Parts: sequence; structure tokens; C-alpha cells
Amino acid sequence: MASPVPADSSTSVSSQVLERHIASVEQQVARPVEGIFGADSITWRINRESALFLGAGRAALLQLAHPWVATALDQHSSLLSKPIARFHSTFRVVFTMIFGTAPQAFRASRSLYQTHTRITGKLPSDVAGYAAGSRYEALNLPALMWVYATLIESAVIAYECVLPRLTSNEREAYYAESKILAGLFGIAPEALPPDWGSFQAYVRQMLVSQELGVSDRSRIMAHRILTGAGSWVPIPRWYQSLTTEILPPRFRTEFGLSFGEARMTSADRARRWLPRVYSSLPSSLRYVGPFQEAQARLENRSTGFIARRSNQFWIGQPLLPFNE
Repeated sequence: MASPVPADSSTSVSSQVLERHIASVEQQVARPVEGIFGADSITWRINRESALFLGAGRAALLQLAHPWVATALDQHSSLLSKPIARFHSTFRVVFTMIFGTAPQAFRASRSLYQTHTRITGKLPSDVAGYAAGSRYEALNLPALMWVYATLIESAVIAYECVLPRLTSNEREAYYAESKILAGLFGIAPEALPPDWGSFQAYVRQMLVSQELGVSDRSRIMAHRILTGAGSWVPIPRWYQSLTTEILPPRFRTEFGLSFGEARMTSADRARRWLPRVYSSLPSSLRYVGPFQEAQARLENRSTGFIARRSNQFWIGQPLLPFNE
């Protein structure tokens, strides 16, 4: 039986809570120029990979499966007309928190919080366990946790599409570091599952619960994302097939995504050729622009042309924001 929407779904993140998290992270930063994780972290190792793009569609659709998130995006963003803007805004924030200096990461955190304070409204129709007219807000803690979870899990899935599977110890280390990132979203570490196994159990529970559900509007947004509507970047059929494959079956159905023999074959072929092609890429293409920018910063040199162009693809601008 599906779980009902929890009684504490009105819990919100306050500015005082966010500042406590920022202060806690700041105390742990050894070298601010390396950011909140550092060049030797597993977070840098995983998130530097352009392979993350393979999980971007999955993460975006699973976020749209949360009625509060989908309605907020519909009513407070240009997702329907410019889906690429959502891609850019998400990675601009996340990559700044990961690869920016510590001050950049904290500025990104506070900026995101201020943006979220303005995002409130009411659901226009019944969806899953939510009634029409019920109030939503972007600073709702359970909704923020779900967005965070889609990013963390989808990054691991994408990484392992083209690179060797992470060991159990590496997964635990990555999840432990991800709690630092969660703090900059305003999510207290103690609000999160304690380890990777518990985190996976939380995701599985969410996927069968009435906290998630797809509306007609979110279905339209999902199809526009998968077809690259409003973007100069064409979305190849193999990417659409792979994204559909790695989606939980429930949401293939709810989003109305066909996964017949042709799609299955396309996804299977992509899984075979992607690792071979990916391993042959030069570092300038394999590693995302924000990572290359961070490398240049640590080596005390300017960010090169290729890194700036990569940044343009990933974050919609040539350099990470909130620079000193």
C-alpha cells in the first residue's frame, strides 16, 4: 500500500537554520580556495565527469514527479518555454557549491534561499496525496530532500553508466560528503538517512508513496525536457531511450514514456558504446567546465577558452557566479 503524505510536510527551512549549517561547514573548510570539499574529495571525482549529463534527464523528471516541485516550476519558472534554463540554473547552483571557493559556495547557498522564499502558491488540482488548493512552498523540507536525493542518486547512476562501479566504501564516502552539500540547501544532516543503504531505502519508499505523482502539466513539462524544446541542443534518441530505461517503471508509465523493443534496443546499444567512447575523450571534453575552472584557480592561472565554452553549456555562462 502506498504511504500517505507525511503529517510534517509543512516543515520549512528558516534562514537561521541555513546560517547554522553554513557556519558549521565554514568551520570544517581547510582551504577556502579549494571550496567546501577539496580537490581530493570523492565529490570532485564524481561531479567533474561530463557523464553526469546522462543522469540529468532522470533527475529532472523525478523532481517533476513531486507535485510541489512541479507546480512551483510551472508557476515560477520558464520551464515550459525554456527547459534548458532549468538545466542551467540547477547546475549553476550545484557546481558553484561544489567547485567554487568556499565564499562562492556560501553566496550560492544564500542566493538560492532568497529565491526560494519567493516561491509559494497553491496546487491547481488533486495530484497523488495532495488536494487541489493545498499550499506549497519551495522551502518545504521534505520537498527539498527529494530534490537533493534525485541529484545524488542520479549522479551515481550516470557515473556508473560509463565508469567502473563505485565500491561500497566509495558510495558511503560520497553520501557522507553529500550531506555537506545538503546543508547548503538548508537540510540538516540529522534529517537525512544515516548511510547509503538507508538513503536507498528512503528513495525506494518515496517511489511507491503518494508523496509523488504526475499531473497533466508535469507530463507536458517532462516531454519538453526530453525533446530539448526551446534549446539549441538536440536531444538524441539514444539519450531519450537511456533516460527512460533508468527511470523507475512507475514513472515511465505516469509520464507516458513508451519503452518498447525499439527503445530497449537503443538504450542497450548506448550502454555498450558509451563507455568505449567516453574513455577516449580528452580531459577538456570529459571534465565539466566548472571543474576545469577550479583546477585553473588552484594553479593560479586564468580559465581557458575550452573551459569557458564548457561552462556555457553546463551553467549558461562562462564563469561560475559569486566570484570575489
